[in-house]
Amino acid sequence: MKKQGFNPYLPSWEYIPDGEPYVFEDRVYVYGSHDRFNGHAYCLNDYVCWSASVDNLADWKYEGVIYKKTDDPMNAEANMCLYAPDVSVGPDGRYYLYYVLDKVPVVSVAVSDTPAGKFEFYGYVHYSDGTRLGERAGDEPQFDPGVVTEGDKTYLYTGFCSPGDQSRSGAMATVLDKDMLTVLEDPVFVVPSQSYSAGSGFEGHEFFEAPSIRKIGDTYYLIYSSIVMHELCYATSKHPTKDFVYGGVIVSNNDLHIDTYKPTNKPMYYGGNNHGSIVTIKGDWYIFYHRHTNGSNFSRQGCMEPIVIQNDGTIPQVEMTSCGSNGGPLEGRGEYPAYIACHLFCDDEAVYTGDLWMDTQFPKITQDGKDGDEEIGYIANMTESATAGFKYFDCQDIRTIKIKVRGYCSGAFEVKTAWDGEPLTTIPVAFTNVWTEYQSDVVIPDGIQSLYFTYRGNGRASLASFTLE
Repeated sequence: MKKQGFNPYLPSWEYIPDGEPYVFEDRVYVYGSHDRFNGHAYCLNDYVCWSASVDNLADWKYEGVIYKKTDDPMNAEANMCLYAPDVSVGPDGRYYLYYVLDKVPVVSVAVSDTPAGKFEFYGYVHYSDGTRLGERAGDEPQFDPGVVTEGDKTYLYTGFCSPGDQSRSGAMATVLDKDMLTVLEDPVFVVPSQSYSAGSGFEGHEFFEAPSIRKIGDTYYLIYSSIVMHELCYATSKHPTKDFVYGGVIVSNNDLHIDTYKPTNKPMYYGGNNHGSIVTIKGDWYIFYHRHTNGSNFSRQGCMEPIVIQNDGTIPQVEMTSCGSNGGPLEGRGEYPAYIACHLFCDDEAVYTGDLWMDTQFPKITQDGKDGDEEIGYIANMTESATAGFKYFDCQDIRTIKIKVRGYCSGAFEVKTAWDGEPLTTIPVAFTNVWTEYQSDVVIPDGIQSLYFTYRGNGRASLASFTLE
């Protein structure tokens, strides 16, 4: 039987946010920054690459380290981090990696003959007089490069604009020459920051960071993170450097705005910043984005959802799910790890950005080992009302449900098919310092269902997995 695809789509011990997906020949390659489990800051690790066959998006291959932070001449002492990158194929057929170090305002470029590297430092984006882009008088700092190459020209999109910062004008587009480094046309602003958005149509969803560019037919789609952080929005234009019009939200890593199963403004996951892009794989479109784990901003994992680009070019917002690349619901039978929860919340809702939920009162997806240990993640800190939700499962004749739990806890897990639904059964649990399996009889209605597990009781429970039989 073909392996099923989950979210996150990479192993639970890997932390690759800011994903930029591309299909090269018959494989999907994902380039992103590289967080560290239990890290104290964003993007502490070297760049790595993962790839999958276009025929099996559930089977990802680790391509190894493709670029080290010390490969940049400005970073020999490794005191700067490699922030979110992007890749474009140049006129010479080589692969160019664009990135920004976390303490400088310029764009660095590395190059490789193959999509999985290893990449070698190539140079810095610069004006014709040699001045680096971002360092000329009047330049705004460069950040989060996104690139697309057409013929001998490469369009470079950059920017970072905090709400209320009048020194930042918005997302910039710069045209580069065929050497992939030299500025051919000076930067222009294509999506406004909050301070300069009046009358633009972007109000409430102004540019914050994470520009990513794709061309579909004759239309350019600029995907970006808005000032509310948790959402990936898009804007469209027929021209790469002007006339972009706000399109909408593609995905939110809190599932805000979605009203099909909950109130529009109810967050269903502890979120934060977001960054990603879209890709077509064998005719189907997907959005790649990231979620936050470990009760921190600094251990982010890549997720993906299928999207639809409608005949009029619009992209309706999609829900966060546990299914990811599966192409439909998961099989409603067998054991599933708890780390694939797409919803995680409690009655005392956390604000969806910042460090306000880095506290043991809130549930979190985590792991026991150190960064890089190949182990399966789980949900910790499930206190009274903590709920883990999983979507979707094709259930048939399910009569028994099992859970693996540990922790200083005394209570029970309610099993529901809606976040606010009536319990189908309860599974009592007790203190245990090793993973212990508990079970209950249950009748889950046949058909495609969501599953929610809500802890009621004292102490803190950890949830490793559940099994449907």
